[in-house]
Amino acid sequence: MGDGGESPRNEEERELEHRRLIELLNELRVALTGVQIMFAFLLTVPFTQRFAQVTKFQRYVYFVTLLCAAVAVALLIAPTAHHRILFRRHQKHRLVMFGSSLTIVGLGFLALAMTGVILLITDVLFKTGTVIAVTACVATLFATLWYLIPLLQRLRTDATEHP
Repeated sequence: MGDGGESPRNEEERELEHRRLIELLNELRVALTGVQIMFAFLLTVPFTQRFAQVTKFQRYVYFVTLLCAAVAVALLIAPTAHHRILFRRHQKHRLVMFGSSLTIVGLGFLALAMTGVILLITDVLFKTGTVIAVTACVATLFATLWYLIPLLQRLRTDATEHP
């Protein structure tokens, strides 16, 4: 297949590209629900009475977390916008490849935002030791489940397919 700008050579390749695009868009629906709910929550936080009592550290954590959530929303919605704009332009392969990259980066920002929310809430509720332990565990959980395990599986698969 060409650079993604060409039509697939046969019906089977078109069906494969179509299925890959549908899978990507379905995966994005799952991620977007979570990030949109979190983003909505973060937008309401400064308007609560308690927000006036947060420390300078908590204010910075909140702001960085809000920005990470906004970037995650932008990255995770982008493939849908690209799909609409490039609809019927014979660029499904390019859409899937670029959309996959945007999704991987977007999930990273989502993990950072979720870790930031945990950091902020834990810092409000507990002392420093608990904050560090809980935040480190949550960050490790995201890194392991979302990146380390699939990357290790990919390496194992690549090694067995291409000895």
